[in-house]
Amino acid sequence: MSRFKKQGSKEVPAISTSSLPDIIFMLLFFFMVTTVMRETTLIVRTKLPEATEVQKLEKKSIVSYIYIGPPTQSKIYGTESRIQLNDHFAVVDDIQEFVVLEREAREEADRKFLTTSLKVNSDTKMGIVTDVKQELRKASAFKINYSTLRKVVKKE
Repeated sequence: MSRFKKQGSKEVPAISTSSLPDIIFMLLFFFMVTTVMRETTLIVRTKLPEATEVQKLEKKSIVSYIYIGPPTQSKIYGTESRIQLNDHFAVVDDIQEFVVLEREAREEADRKFLTTSLKVNSDTKMGIVTDVKQELRKASAFKINYSTLRKVVKKE
């Protein structure tokens, strides 16, 4: 019987890094496509109230947001609650035009499902919220949602 001889020490071959840039760029492209950038810059404070019976919205692409709360720059704009539509302050009379523009920005099939979500600071007086709701009714925006935080209920 013959014996097998080892011919010196064998080295582990180097790992090929030629496809590494392709993988990196593919991951970069994937994250760029799937990441959603912030759509609006908040200029009002919204410390949302807490609630126990909360439901999550199914399709966020058909939701338009109205923010109500005190301005973040209270030295310039005061401390009274203000309405924010997209990236600017607004008055109650601007809401109907806002709803029309939001409907036109959506696809035809999604327009009837458009929901208006009110993100209201928990310390805001109800008068301004009632005024906003009245304007939404005039604009035929009847699907209204109040954004809240889920309240953690401790079991005893």
